[in-house]
Amino acid sequence: MNIRTIVAVILIGLGIVVLAYSGITFTTAGEPVNILGMHFATTVNHFIPPVAGALALVCGIVLLLLNRKSA
Repeated sequence: MNIRTIVAVILIGLGIVVLAYSGITFTTAGEPVNILGMHFATTVNHFIPPVAGALALVCGIVLLLLNRKSA
């Protein structure tokens, strides 16, 4: 297995997961806010749309097909 095959399999797997869940939402820590001596923690929500999953799936399949032609 070469690196191209490994990347293709990872892209296909991630693409399937994102499409299966109709997009993925995850949260990261944001900037802390200090107001009048009080400290508030904030979070930032991120969304990976299904289009990104479809694109990753197609790119993974193309990488696999290119790998087979060059072998």
